Amino acid sequence: MAARLPGTVFYAKGFGIVYRAAKLAKKGLYDDRRWIESSVTTVRALESVGGRFDLQGLEVVKRLGAPCVFIGNHMSILETFVLPCLIAPHRNVTFVIKESLITYPLFGHVMRSRNPVVVGRENPREDLRSVLEEGQKRLEADISIVIFPQTTRSVEFDAKKFNSLGVKLAKRCNVPVVPFALKTDAWGLGRRLKDFGRICPEKTVHIHFGEPMTVQGSGKEEHSRVVEFIETKLAAWK
Repeated sequence: MAARLPGTVFYAKGFGIVYRAAKLAKKGLYDDRRWIESSVTTVRALESVGGRFDLQGLEVVKRLGAPCVFIGNHMSILETFVLPCLIAPHRNVTFVIKESLITYPLFGHVMRSRNPVVVGRENPREDLRSVLEEGQKRLEADISIVIFPQTTRSVEFDAKKFNSLGVKLAKRCNVPVVPFALKTDAWGLGRRLKDFGRICPEKTVHIHFGEPMTVQGSGKEEHSRVVEFIETKLAAWK
């Protein structure tokens, strides 16, 4: 059945993962260990229908000795599920997320339990303030931040829509930037419901982490290097 109906099988397993996580989160029991377990189970769910993962640069995450700002492109909801099991075993981490995610049925309970930095995506000035102020609080508490500077998830990467918010946060808090690039269209975007697109296990999931960078000066050079890292990886994965 997995080969014939990968979407049906994967979504059934995914619902179970989120449902169990939400029950624990509502009781205040969804800790880092359980978050990592949910993430690993999601990876295995995609693998069970034929999905494949290409993960590189994990040694970068393992050797980090201090909190940092992870900056990368945003292609699907899959990375929100998978990144925790790649980062959280080595560094305390949370995400910058849009406000609507914390109101989702079930999934909202899970995300709220992770102490995220929440932005509205309607007022850029307010989002900048929230990310800088709330992000600084997390970083000072030894919690790294994952930020997707795009305005929305997209299969195509547009550098013009990739803002420098992550670099600004890293500069303000004097922490390194770790770029990452991903290709996660194995979990496609839906036409009506964006989070429920086609599952394409024939498409390899790529997630690569780059070397940490210290932000110097205005940060324009580091921002350009993050963009270049992402564009180079995406071009190689076509």
